Amino acid sequence: MLGAHLPLASALPFVALLAAIALLPLVAPRWWHPNRNKALLAVVVSVPVLWQLGIALGEPGRAVLEEKLHEYVGFIVVIGALFVITGGIHVQGSLSGTPLVNTGMLGLGAVLANLLGTTGASVLLIRPLLRANKSRRRTAHIVVFFIFLVANCGGLLTPMGDPPLLLGFLKGVPFEWTLRLWPQWLTATGVLLVLFNVWDQWALNREERERRGSQLERVMVHEPLRVNGASAVAALGGVVFTIVAAGRAAAHGRPWAVGQQEAIIAVLALIAYGAAPSEHRERNAFTFGPIVEVAVLFAAIFVTMAPVLEILNGWSQGARTVLGMRFGVSQPWEFFWTTGALSSVLDNAPTYLAFAASAAGLSGIPPHGPFIGALALHPEPARLLAAIATGAVFMGANTYIGNAPNFMVKAIAEENGIKMPSFFGYMAYSCGILLPLFGAITLIFF
Repeated sequence: MLGAHLPLASALPFVALLAAIALLPLVAPRWWHPNRNKALLAVVVSVPVLWQLGIALGEPGRAVLEEKLHEYVGFIVVIGALFVITGGIHVQGSLSGTPLVNTGMLGLGAVLANLLGTTGASVLLIRPLLRANKSRRRTAHIVVFFIFLVANCGGLLTPMGDPPLLLGFLKGVPFEWTLRLWPQWLTATGVLLVLFNVWDQWALNREERERRGSQLERVMVHEPLRVNGASAVAALGGVVFTIVAAGRAAAHGRPWAVGQQEAIIAVLALIAYGAAPSEHRERNAFTFGPIVEVAVLFAAIFVTMAPVLEILNGWSQGARTVLGMRFGVSQPWEFFWTTGALSSVLDNAPTYLAFAASAAGLSGIPPHGPFIGALALHPEPARLLAAIATGAVFMGANTYIGNAPNFMVKAIAEENGIKMPSFFGYMAYSCGILLPLFGAITLIFF
């Protein structure tokens, strides 16, 4: 196996890339902002791995690169289609900014995250939620809980909910498998909604005491709510149907031709883009910048993580040591916290893949083809996979950099005049609220 012989230095490009993604937005934001600089970084870190796998290791290395190319295309087509389609759906008007309505909006977002993805649901709902609460002064907590629920924890139930789960689906996990995680989803969502409702009611009551006039009457004022974009909604349903149909066909031993699923989804996205009125995208402040950023960075991630997955798989199988140590993670709770801890500060999609490769190694499964799907088929490996998936999705909420929608929601809120917590101020929220919740989830489920 490649993982037993690859030098540990093969992982350095991947480590450098993730460190850059985590730190450059903080230490060099102006340099990091243009996508051309991200593309330059992607090329620099990818070249050593492309040379090592494509030339130095011969045919086995090229086979690994070819597999990663197919996975990347499938991943970016689905993510890009969801982004483009939801950009044509505009929620006009607002609701009342009462604690009950705000709680309902967050609950709706936690459900929609499984259909639109955490990014799509966040784009769709954050602006109407901000409009509903524009008369209130204390609203930062609303955005923080929105990040917890809509941008992260809500997307646990389907492969479209969060990028890690989509990667798992592309690696063979049945589409409906993640539905078995509903107890974890319901526990986290229910607790967070209750906490938010209590907090929001306290915040509104405090404003009632501090400001003259009835704040409740002010937040009750709202514009009629309408959802515009029937063609985009129809295209979204077509994407869901296509993914489910392709997954079921593969499960019954009749996989679609290579590229068929991606071609159908791309056509649906193009039709939705052409059919949606341009004013819908203008009102949503839609640009292609975010999806270009995702495409560039994930191209480098897919390339540079290839040797890392091989090394982790060989390490967990006992075929090698890393820095003189044997692989020491074997229990579901250990996978939950190690996956989650790295997902808090690194991108949760490659973290999910890395630990899934490790879990596969414990079961003697090589990290090629639908290897994550093989984990889902057997009871004990499936427990490890459930812990990995839950940790990756939930703990992306621990920091602003844990999941792509987090920073996006923060930026939109600040554009609307909301003073958001700093990087460490946000972590004060997440450590105080989320870590005790994750501890309870560990005791109950893992």
